[in-house]
Formats: sequence, C-alpha cells, structure tokens
Amino acid sequence: VRALAGAPRVALALPLPDDADAPAALRAVAEGALLGGYRFAGYKTRPQPARRQPVAEVLVAVPDAGDAGAQAEIARAQVVGGAVRRTRDWVNTAPNELRPPSFADSVADAAREAGLAVEVLDEAALAAGGYGGIIAVGQGSEAPPRLVKLSYTPAGGGNGKRVALVGKGITFDTGGISIKPAQGMWEMKSDMGGAAAVAATMLAVAALKPSVAVTAYLPMAENMPSGRSYRPGDVISMYNGKKVEVLNTDAEGRMILADAMARACEDGCDYLFETSTLTGGQVVALGKRIAGVMGTPELCERVRAAGDAVGEPTWPMPLPDDVRKGMDSDVADISQVNAGMDRAGHMLQGGVFLREFVTPEVTWAHIDIAGPSYHSGEPTGYWTKGGTGVPVRTLLQLVEDVAANG
Repeated sequence: VRALAGAPRVALALPLPDDADAPAALRAVAEGALLGGYRFAGYKTRPQPARRQPVAEVLVAVPDAGDAGAQAEIARAQVVGGAVRRTRDWVNTAPNELRPPSFADSVADAAREAGLAVEVLDEAALAAGGYGGIIAVGQGSEAPPRLVKLSYTPAGGGNGKRVALVGKGITFDTGGISIKPAQGMWEMKSDMGGAAAVAATMLAVAALKPSVAVTAYLPMAENMPSGRSYRPGDVISMYNGKKVEVLNTDAEGRMILADAMARACEDGCDYLFETSTLTGGQVVALGKRIAGVMGTPELCERVRAAGDAVGEPTWPMPLPDDVRKGMDSDVADISQVNAGMDRAGHMLQGGVFLREFVTPEVTWAHIDIAGPSYHSGEPTGYWTKGGTGVPVRTLLQLVEDVAANG
C-alpha cells in the first residue's frame, strides 16, 4: 500500500486461510494497509506531487462480502488503525505546537467527543493536590504541567475488574539542568509517546466497548532548563508522601509517572499498565524493536504474550534487589537513580523506582518503549518514519484479555 502512493483507491484481493485463522489474517491485512500507508501531513508549504500522496481508500475483497465476521474484523481494524495513526500524529507534531496545555486540550477534546469522562488538573490543582513530581519537572517551563484523567465505564458495570493505564507525557525533554547533548535532541519531541499511546488506546476502548472499566492517567510536562527548574540535590515530596532525592534532572519521566501511578492506585485498580519512553538503557539492552517490561512476573508474561500476538514484541526484565539498595538516600526515602551504578542497569533502575509507587495489592507492569515508540530510519514493514504508535495494539489486546478472562 505504501508503494502504491499516488493511487487514490486500492483494492486488495489476497487468499485467506479457510479455517479459524481467517479472521486474524483479515485483521492483519486491514491493519497493515492502514498503518503501512500512513504519512504525517507535516508542515510543508509547497503542495506535494500527486504521485507522493498516500492511498486515500483501501478496499479488501473477501469471499463473502456479507459475512458478519469479516465486517466486524474490518470495523475493528479501522478503530485500532485509527488509534495508532492518532498516536503517530501526536508524536510527530512539532513540540512548539504540542506543549503540555495544548496536548492536554487536544486529548481532552478527542476524549469528550468519544464519550469518555474527562478530568484535567492544571498547575494550581496539581500543586494543591500534592503532585510534587509533576510540578517539579514542569516548573522550569513557561508552559505549565497538566494531569489528564480519562475514564471508561462499561454498560452494566462490566466484569468487575478495573484496569488503569498510565503514560508518560514529556512533550519535550532537554534533560533540564542535567542537559542532554545537542545531537539528536530534536527526537525528544517523542518523549510523550507513552501518553499519546494511552490516550489513543482510550479512544479505541470507547469505540470497542470492552466489558471492563478502564481509567487512564496522563501526566504532562515540558522538561526545560531555567531559573525555576528543579535541581540535582532537590528533595521532592511525591503524591503518595514519599520523599525523593533528585540526582539527575534528566530522569524526569519517573518523577511524573510516580505521581500518576500513586493516584491510580489510590483511585483503585486491579491491573496497572504503565508505558513510557523512559530510559536509553532499554535501547542498549533490547534494541529499537523490543520493549522492556518489568513488574509483577505473571503480568509481565501476559504483556509479552499480548505483544507477540499483535506484532509489538516485549521482553520481561528483572527488578534486582541490589539495584534498589543502591537507591537508598542519605536524606530522603529514595534516590531518583542509583548513583553507584551510573548507567549500568539503567532500564532496571527506572522500573525499581516506579515499583515504590505501586501499592502491594495492585498487579502492575511497566513497559519501556524508548526504542520502539519512534523510528528514525526509512519505512519498514508497517512502521513509517517518526512515531510508530507502539504500544497501542498491545494495550488494547491486554484490555480485551482482561475483559474476557479477568
């Protein structure tokens, strides 16, 4: 479909297996066409040649056009593909146009239109509510932070289970006072990929209507250096009351996520799935295609199975005790990073820190998508250059699995 750019309409007539695998094959064809044919509209002022315009309409030929199962698969693929494309659009938007307030407004408007319940906390509400991590990270920017909560309630109450989704929404990450190197910093516009994926997942949930309650928490901030920025050495009081010693302001994602995860646990949930472009250590350990997953072992395995089913692979990683021991602080409850290990086990340090903000009764999983959420190379498979939309389809698979199996 991508190779057929310039054609306004394309028909796909492919043989499907005549067995139980047919629905999955049809779903793959439809989702592949929607995702592989994506192109970000961009900001070019000169009209692009017609031959480069992406395919506008795709028709899929099946043996029986009236088959309800085939129609359902196509309808679902449109919802899922639309959610992934929405994620990519948010990630690919220039960071000067998607700062925390405008990102929150965009998500809130889309969610209300989809029929979701929406709550947006501005900087005053965050300060009054004790969201110290979100406030600390966001205070260095002229664009103040936000926390967006989206809620879906199934008809009849569903199966009684409650799923919480949390996504990191750093709309641009300079590293703050611990500033990043200039090379490649422009890709830090994608540091809100987790929040974008969770927001788009909720839009798909609203359309697919699974029989399980789902609530999303999207902390949003811009990590900038200024006279108001938080500093290495600061001690921050988090939403759950824990005191955190800051050692590196570039480890900002875990600060805003910790507040959101603590709020999710306070509101009540059975399963908590959090996803974020958290650490460069994920790319070092697992590369650009495979996300790392940490948390409750049985739920990590469930995440791995879901990712394999939809083509978004993950790999379970440990949360070692020695990593946590090195995060003991002389002046606070926990240090933000393990100073003794420096970059060693960096992905694991992020997971160990986040575990401190999950209550014991909640089954949880942290999905580090630092590599898979953004593709800087040429298009490959159903990935195009820029935001990939990972892990929208994994999260949807997990929500539907919980709806079906508890």
